[in-house]
Amino acid sequence: MVLENSAICYSNLGFPFDSYPLISKHVETCVLLSHKSADDFISVKMEYADDRKIQPDRITYRLIQEYIEEKYGFKVHTANIAEVKRNLGLPMYDAPDAVEELKRPYKPAPEYKVEAIKDALRHFKVID
Repeated sequence: MVLENSAICYSNLGFPFDSYPLISKHVETCVLLSHKSADDFISVKMEYADDRKIQPDRITYRLIQEYIEEKYGFKVHTANIAEVKRNLGLPMYDAPDAVEELKRPYKPAPEYKVEAIKDALRHFKVID
């Protein structure tokens, strides 16, 4: 079956070629589907109240750290955030750079940092 405006990719010698000959046994086809532009567009206008901040799609540790530093004036380590999330039973993701053994023994987060992290999680509506 040949599509309109289609072309088979040929080598310099004039025969079809495969970019990955060791992996597959097929010939690739390059197809030009269309140069047409869209016939119609739908415009959507959304208005938000001025006092409402738009919540981000994904709450990152960096967002939590920035919120705590802005509101409380101290920094929290990502390990402290992970500890609080783990204790609350929130979903955790495997870190791609996780180590097998810690360089120094882990110290639990102080209570004031735990409360600040819980406040940040409430602020971002992760917990109630």
